Amino acid sequence: MSRMAPPEAVVSAALEPLELREDSFKGSVIEDTEIVAADSAIDNEPIVTQKELWSYYLYYNGDNGVGPLGYTVTLFQTLANNAGYDPAKGPGSSCSPSGQCVLPWAGGVKSVNSIVLIAQGVSFAIMTLLFTTVGSIADYGGFGRWVLLVFTVLCWATQFATISLTSPDRWRLGMALYMIGFITYGATLVFYAAIFPRLARNTAHARQLREKLRRGEISAEEYELEESMETNRISNISTAHSNIGYIVTLGLNLSILLPLASNPKVNNYTLLLTNGYWVLLGIWWFVFQQPRPGSPLPKGAHYATIGWKQIWVALQQYKQLPYTFMYLAGFFLLADGFNTTQNLVQICQNDRFQFSFLQNTYLGLAQAVTSTASTLGFWYIQRYWKISTKKMFAVTNVVTILLPLWGMVGLWSSKFGYRNVWEYWAYNVMTGLFQAPYYAFSQTMMAELTPPGYDNMFFGLFGLSNRASSLIGPNIVQAIIDKSGNNWEGFPFLFALCTCACLVIWFGVDVPKGRHDAAAWAEKRRSKNGEDKQPAEESEGGR
Repeated sequence: MSRMAPPEAVVSAALEPLELREDSFKGSVIEDTEIVAADSAIDNEPIVTQKELWSYYLYYNGDNGVGPLGYTVTLFQTLANNAGYDPAKGPGSSCSPSGQCVLPWAGGVKSVNSIVLIAQGVSFAIMTLLFTTVGSIADYGGFGRWVLLVFTVLCWATQFATISLTSPDRWRLGMALYMIGFITYGATLVFYAAIFPRLARNTAHARQLREKLRRGEISAEEYELEESMETNRISNISTAHSNIGYIVTLGLNLSILLPLASNPKVNNYTLLLTNGYWVLLGIWWFVFQQPRPGSPLPKGAHYATIGWKQIWVALQQYKQLPYTFMYLAGFFLLADGFNTTQNLVQICQNDRFQFSFLQNTYLGLAQAVTSTASTLGFWYIQRYWKISTKKMFAVTNVVTILLPLWGMVGLWSSKFGYRNVWEYWAYNVMTGLFQAPYYAFSQTMMAELTPPGYDNMFFGLFGLSNRASSLIGPNIVQAIIDKSGNNWEGFPFLFALCTCACLVIWFGVDVPKGRHDAAAWAEKRRSKNGEDKQPAEESEGGR
């Protein structure tokens, strides 16, 4: 940003049809007068109320992942190990902690750990289908507010159904419930995150910023910075609430895990309590959420196909949105590496602690406490020194690389590299300190690179990069483990994947230019026949 335009020029340029500003798509430097492609509908949407904002935070407080992301897979893995046998001793034998454990699979046998990774890989593949089909649909009409509700209720139902998982012969049912819960939980994260950019644009502070910009009281550069800080504020506070909910949930669970330690159904009861907490806090979002419907469905389009058409059109625009798609590509690799690293460490951790819900609860508390402190701490540092989102994200990515690197040590040493109890405590603390802010800053970067008014479409692609991307990592790692019989053999691949991804994001993504391109792209689409005729027409015309 090299110069300051008159305020009336900033506003008028922000609102004028994009046909007059085609140069912004030709790789030229975007000037201050192209700073904001304001959505004319934004100022007509209801201002975010305190009840609405708090209900948004409380939803994430309950949707903290303790059940579907932690306990359910542990319960599934417990049943599978109890149903499996040691291949060296044959069917009917019991699995030993230090030996292999296999189950009948597809006419042969497969290790339990490989089956767990297959379940995760298939789940991610199904998420891919969901996010590409449903993601764009949520941008039209009032459909968006119902998408989150449906996936939330489905996830609640599967978590309550785990009360039936009481014997090893039900490991297949445990696998099914884990997969459904994992898929729907992933969907709730994606469509929850897609809401916050619109909330950030409709807070009272955001409205005041736009008015000051129109009146010339602040520069375009100041507006852009303050708008980014407002987006970061909501993202960081909601992430902090998720970690606060993690702490409270785990603390409540101790009230069951300790007194009922000898009860064979203690794990099932714990899952019921965990899910009940989410229901109690999550229901209020659907009560206090204000309607902010998207545009009507284009004439001649259908809900069943519009998602694919919109995504096809969006993918064709990669030359006009180079930094948005570079970020999606980089984050695809990063999320694949990080999510699979977490899954692999979780498998090793469950083996080390004999699938103990109680021990996992203690470790989870360590992670949750540090996560809450670090999220608020990172936000304070960013706000105080006005540090860009990309730089804050880069700091968290350094640790993302170090996690699988430490696992590689276990290939050459039996004393270090996720071999000791203290290492799992250190892993959970380090994950809490750096990976909670990772989630906050990654979604804030996506919000800054998303065309206004197309939040669900691009957050659907972001969800594809985040959750569904990991259909690759788990399948590759499970094949490595199945062949070698050594969990630690998967870490070198994950280290290489995370390192490559971080380099792509750091050197390949220019957030300020990407933000301008995204705003201009959105306005161009709106300026052509009222926005919504274009997606179907472009797709059908193959442009």
